[in-house]
Amino acid sequence: MDYTNMSFLYDFAFMSLLLVIAQFLRSHIKFLQMFYIPASVLAGIMGLLLGPQFLNVIPWSGKIGSYAYMLVCVLFGGLFLGKKEKTSLKKVFTHVGDSFCVNMGAEFLCFGVALLVGGALVMTIFPDVFPEISLLMPSGYCGGHGYASTIGTALNNLLGREDGVILGQTFATMGLLTGLFVGIACINYATRKGATRLVDKAESLPEDCRTGIVPAGKRTSMGEETINPMSMDPLAWHLALTLIATLAGYKFYDWYKQYLPDIELPVMCLTMIFGVIIQTIINHTPFRDSVDEHVEGRIGSMVTDYLVGFGVASISITVVMEFAGPILLLCVLGTLTSLSFIFIIGRKLFHNFWFERSIFVFGWTTGVVAIGVTLLRIVDPEAKSGTLNDYGYAYTLQSIIEVFIVALTPIFAVSMGCITVGLIETAIALVLFLFSAKVFGVHKEKMNELRPGEAEIING
Repeated sequence: MDYTNMSFLYDFAFMSLLLVIAQFLRSHIKFLQMFYIPASVLAGIMGLLLGPQFLNVIPWSGKIGSYAYMLVCVLFGGLFLGKKEKTSLKKVFTHVGDSFCVNMGAEFLCFGVALLVGGALVMTIFPDVFPEISLLMPSGYCGGHGYASTIGTALNNLLGREDGVILGQTFATMGLLTGLFVGIACINYATRKGATRLVDKAESLPEDCRTGIVPAGKRTSMGEETINPMSMDPLAWHLALTLIATLAGYKFYDWYKQYLPDIELPVMCLTMIFGVIIQTIINHTPFRDSVDEHVEGRIGSMVTDYLVGFGVASISITVVMEFAGPILLLCVLGTLTSLSFIFIIGRKLFHNFWFERSIFVFGWTTGVVAIGVTLLRIVDPEAKSGTLNDYGYAYTLQSIIEVFIVALTPIFAVSMGCITVGLIETAIALVLFLFSAKVFGVHKEKMNELRPGEAEIING
């Protein structure tokens, strides 16, 4: 069957139906609430089971595997729209130095260990498997379905493969579920050992977090109407800016490929750059206050739900079974690496509320930031630890470095070899951890022992 505009519409309409059904199930099934399974993941699983590989109820077009990368390009096109705060390296280190070093070091270590240890194990145990598969694990674990699509696409182009995105989406789904199930197990262990400072036992999140339905009286605004609807709908205005950045990124990619066909720049990075350029131009026009960061954030979150749904639904069971051994091996390695951020690195380097901060790092290095937030809210329901504020401040710089990690790591892994690149990125992580230890100190308190300043915050 030919792919048409109606095929595109049907795919998104069917995924929309699955997302609504998934939200309904999440609001009624206790198991899904207990482990905070996102509706997007549930929709993707249903899409996989109802698709051609199993029950063949939903006639997916066959192009849904390409949607994840397209959507992550849209997501990154709007990532910096509406942001006006400038990043100051001095302010980041002054205010949240240990958080930045641990968070940035954690990302480098995830990629470094995967390439160094995982790459070596794959080449030794599975010599017939391409070693770059080791890069796809941290892409999915540490970056979620978006980075998995980006790096999977890059590897497909660099290696002439067709399964990079599929494997990346598989790792992203495995990582997200690992973050939830293993993370909650870690919280239960920590509460029994007295390591949590702000709760005595693992309490469930408020009902609206478990069911997904926000009751009247607790609802907040999605953003401001910065454009009068009589002229142009405010949502259309924000979506238009996002899609303009996306268009510019794709067109620039097509243009430079005519002259530099051997150079591979991720379209995701290009759309983000054009988003920054568009925001910079707008800042010098009368529209400088007309881009609401919260509305752009909601557009990004909406795109992410479809991204995850299509990512899971497009997983090829045949490919997964073919690479089952390396997938399992690398998932175990990724989980152990993320666990080290809780009980070794975070415990030693965070200046206060080490478990609260560490479980957040575990969440986003196995799933996405939303998983880290979910785990954090269980142990810090009133946000007293300052974890999210510190992360948000540090991420203004971390996000810039992330772009280079995503753009350059696949290129270097293919040209220089996984082990060499893994060694370099592991070394960078260790330097960041050692810098944090030298400047901000190493803590040797017991798990249940208060650290300086915690008592005042807890009792304040």
